Amino acid sequence: MLIEALAKHALERPMDIALKGSDGNRENATNYQQLHEVVSLLQQRFYLEKHSGALALALDNHPAWVVIDLAAMACKLPLLPLPLFFSDLQILHAVTDAGATWLVTDNAQRFSAILGNLITAQIEFTIANKTLTQFSLAIKAKILPGNTAKITYTSGTTGQPKGVCLSNTAMLKVANSIKIATNLSRLDHHLCVLPLSTLLENVAGVYVALLAGATIHLLPGEQVGLNGSNLDVKNLHDAFTQTKASTAIFIPQLLSALVLARELGATALPHLRFLAVGGAHVSPQLLQRAESMKIPVFEGYGLSESASVVALNTPRANKIGSVGKPLAHVNISFSAENEILVKGANLLGYTNANTSEEVSDFIHTGDVGYLDKDGFLFINGRKKNIFITSFGRNVSPEWVERELTNSQHIQQACLFGEAKPWNTALIVARPDATLLQIEGDIQSINHTLPDYARITQWLLADAPFSTKNLQMTANGRLKRDVIWQTYQEKINVLYEGNA
Repeated sequence: MLIEALAKHALERPMDIALKGSDGNRENATNYQQLHEVVSLLQQRFYLEKHSGALALALDNHPAWVVIDLAAMACKLPLLPLPLFFSDLQILHAVTDAGATWLVTDNAQRFSAILGNLITAQIEFTIANKTLTQFSLAIKAKILPGNTAKITYTSGTTGQPKGVCLSNTAMLKVANSIKIATNLSRLDHHLCVLPLSTLLENVAGVYVALLAGATIHLLPGEQVGLNGSNLDVKNLHDAFTQTKASTAIFIPQLLSALVLARELGATALPHLRFLAVGGAHVSPQLLQRAESMKIPVFEGYGLSESASVVALNTPRANKIGSVGKPLAHVNISFSAENEILVKGANLLGYTNANTSEEVSDFIHTGDVGYLDKDGFLFINGRKKNIFITSFGRNVSPEWVERELTNSQHIQQACLFGEAKPWNTALIVARPDATLLQIEGDIQSINHTLPDYARITQWLLADAPFSTKNLQMTANGRLKRDVIWQTYQEKINVLYEGNA
């Protein structure tokens, strides 16, 4: 469907700009006719390569990334996007687990060191003015579920990420539903802020925009303010201003930074009409602050196993506090424990599972929630994250953490209290916040919480939770087990001292 849409755009509006990148100070623009031509040429080259395994792609956001993705799609070649924030060991695990027999990158030095003796040959070639290195690898191709088009690895709480195998049918079903829900058109300009290796940006950003015939802006992470786990909100704001982007996708941390920048005097973004935010829970108060700053933000919800987005708020149907209404292709059900079950664009299976066709049953999301009378989906928290205090009270930590991070002086928070008489919060302070200000915020928040959910003790984290220290996923979810392992001694001291 996407390759056909690309051919149609190339025929009907050949000079419309499809991709815009930046190579240093030089703009790199590709119209739909050029995009169709270069994808077709690369598709032919891939056929001639005759590699039997998956193609791994390790590349910063750039038009070349999209060209390679589309060419792989056109010739039904499984593509393995590699997040650049993965550790070397995680990357090595992913390429061997997925059976990637070749890899394309713009960072030959790093991947030469990672792959070492696995490299049997290498060549250089250019796409969209980007010089790339292609490695042939001495890795045995794996038997993947039939029709696998994309293998996406999500970083869990362990060091070994898990490979989710998706079909083009599933991904494009999601993309088409989002296109309809958001009224995306050829007049839109989508700015890719998240890495393209993130399924959310890949499907809900690039695929949706290409289906609509819109323009996609692809800038290196540093130019949109993302440099590893560091955020430069000025660069982020400047990227929106310079591209005149009308749509983008955020995780909550980015939204919080943009809202704060606007509150401190950053100029409005008049071209922005739809800013989706997802990947982790968003505080209703943060959404209200965004609304007061005229930022058109809409919360959504999804998971890799459902090819990214499941539900989304839109201008026509928006309820703050919810994650929106399920997309048109989605069926929602609930278990006896109120766990959300999803069906509609299911994964084919996991790497090495050898599943021959799409999983047809409802997927257990691991999230607890409900649908209200108007059909909006609400998430109460992760089923596995709910802890029980020594008084037998169930606490969803995400709920308390949302309240904490909505305060003026707290940037991140992680709550603990399993089998304890009271709860402890690990706090990452905002710049220039004092201990007295943080304590004041916590006391104010405690007044709004029931006694079993209140924070009795708190301590400052040594560093922000990030992908770099493996304490956060790419989508902004806390890796609680990793955080606990890092801070358990300090937290236990608090409980022992206040027994």
